[in-house]
Amino acid sequence: MGASDPGFGRLLHAWRDRLAPADAGFTPAPGRRAPGLRREELAQLAGLSVDYVLRLEQGRARHPSAQVVGALARALQLSRAERDRLYRSAGLLPPRDGTVGAHVPAGVQRLAARLGDVPIGVFSADWTLIRWNPLWAALFGDPALVPATERNLARGLFGLGAARAAVASVRSERGNEAFAASIVADLRDAVARYPADSELDGLVQGLCAQSADFARLWATGTAAAPHTSERKTIRHPEVGDIRVDCDVLLVPGLDLRLVAYTAAAGSSDAGKLDLLRVTGGGAALAPVGPQPDAGLDSPGERRG
Repeated sequence: MGASDPGFGRLLHAWRDRLAPADAGFTPAPGRRAPGLRREELAQLAGLSVDYVLRLEQGRARHPSAQVVGALARALQLSRAERDRLYRSAGLLPPRDGTVGAHVPAGVQRLAARLGDVPIGVFSADWTLIRWNPLWAALFGDPALVPATERNLARGLFGLGAARAAVASVRSERGNEAFAASIVADLRDAVARYPADSELDGLVQGLCAQSADFARLWATGTAAAPHTSERKTIRHPEVGDIRVDCDVLLVPGLDLRLVAYTAAAGSSDAGKLDLLRVTGGGAALAPVGPQPDAGLDSPGERRG
């Protein structure tokens, strides 16, 4: 991997100045003079330290990982062409075609940011969580405190790592077996669409080795409906059980899933979501492993 060129920092700064705080989910304070995002806001969105973002902009950090560049591209709401330019400026090859994509277009990011009273998560084709809004973090615990490789729904259902914490709090109205089978069905479809994706293959093989239930569902190939909209109950440590409608919306042409949880207006469940929005949830997932300060030694995040 080569070193980033001097233009990498200039690109970061220019694209940070261009992004309106409201489009990134921040409420501008009165008298704010910065034209776009503050450096600490970009760091928060990308899951990096402010010092590391400063060093990247100043050219003092010269070897950002693919994970870091991908996180910055999403935080800055770059187009696909801009994302590829940022990768090349960092001395990295852009994500290849034919693999599971994690590019979230600016419009989808603005939608998640502006619908602050609805928990929203954006998932890739292999059910990896790649974007979320503050209410999602308040409901399930902050995904930024969990290693990027663990932010996967299949790992939460069948794996042995940190992803299990958030999934364990959710009960599906269809039953856990049907829900688990639907996720395996979605992974099977993803493998058919992306047969050359080594990370997706590694996910499946790893889960087959870790979980007898996953291996059984994968081996039998039992027909199951894909994961779609349904009623769920989420047990939160601060406000108790919340009954919600879970809707799964597809983003045409990008193989992304936008998952939203809503409750009927005026209901006690809606009141609990509103309380979480105000308080931030109170309880967060405990950090697991080293946190992504510079990101230099962390495993590569999925394909930018």
